[in-house]
Amino acid sequence: MAERDRQAWLVTGGSGQVGGALVANPPPGVRVIAPGRDRLDLSDPTLDVTPLLASQNITAIVNCGAYTKVDQAEDDEAFALQVNGIAPGQLAHAAREADIPIVQISTDYVFAGDKPGFYSEGDATGPRSAYGRTKLAGEQAVIASGARYAILRTAWVFSAEGSNFVRTMLRLGRERETLGVVADQIGCPTHAGDLAEAAILVTRALEAGTMSNGIWHVVNGGETSWHGLAAHVFARAEKHGQRAPVVNRLTSAEYPTNAPRPANSRLATNKLKADFGIVLRDWQEAASAAVDAIMTYERDI
Repeated sequence: MAERDRQAWLVTGGSGQVGGALVANPPPGVRVIAPGRDRLDLSDPTLDVTPLLASQNITAIVNCGAYTKVDQAEDDEAFALQVNGIAPGQLAHAAREADIPIVQISTDYVFAGDKPGFYSEGDATGPRSAYGRTKLAGEQAVIASGARYAILRTAWVFSAEGSNFVRTMLRLGRERETLGVVADQIGCPTHAGDLAEAAILVTRALEAGTMSNGIWHVVNGGETSWHGLAAHVFARAEKHGQRAPVVNRLTSAEYPTNAPRPANSRLATNKLKADFGIVLRDWQEAASAAVDAIMTYERDI
């Protein structure tokens, strides 16, 4: 049996967007083990995956699991910290003991969002929300574990499945004639499937020992606002016959949220290209593909 055929990856968050993309399209020659929460609960302070790693001959961990209810995290930071901060450390310690790598999915929220340009991996962090603080704690726990690791920061994740901005806009567009969408927050929309493909390449490199520990930003190309993304989604949906609502521009002040959002979520991907040769497609193409998949599925059911 070839070495690659013996690879087995533990993927947490298999019911989420990124983990779901990995489960749906596993890399050739890799067994993807994605236990449900009843078998692997990141909110359990006594989490220990060591027996699972041994019994399944796991060769890498890809931690896609997270507490992503950004506003609710403000009121329950301790719970968010267990899932986003402590559990990654527990997984990473188990990875170190098993001598296998761990890939940790992180977020633009670790930054303050006040930089005028794109954030690079080496820029100072400074999260302004509970979600951002707990995700940064997860990064730090993985780094401190002594495991071989890659931290992949991403932003504005969407897909044809699950709960995300693109799907919400399509639903609201059917229900309302007029919408207001925030236009003063800028970021890089990212297709979960594209992020999963990048995570696969990074995980393989860590397994093979061809890449050392590090942090990389993984987002689709280009930038836009939430308003710009919404306008693109509705323009694409019109090609499928869905009426487009009027989309008014809102300021963040006009759309208050429990947790502050970064005004600037743009992440530079130069390091990802230099180290791995990975360049994700532009966000417009990725968003169009998601809309097409959603509209085609809804038409066929």
